[in-house]
Amino acid sequence: MKVKVMNRPYQMSQIEYQGLLKVASEQVPFGIYAVEKKGYAELRCDKCKSITQLKELTRQFKARGYKVLANGR
Repeated sequence: MKVKVMNRPYQMSQIEYQGLLKVASEQVPFGIYAVEKKGYAELRCDKCKSITQLKELTRQFKARGYKVLANGR
């Protein structure tokens, strides 16, 4: 699986990626921490101030075909 972290691509197994996701989800208490597409993932740090902002960002990524991983309230 290819994973983009801070504009650098990395190749890792699914198990390594799951561990990385656990850490990433802890760093973003309210917002989007990752987006995934078939065989590709991108770690993000999109912190939101409102549920409306979070929903809007989620819709934008889903419109481009991504699965969105986010923490909400």
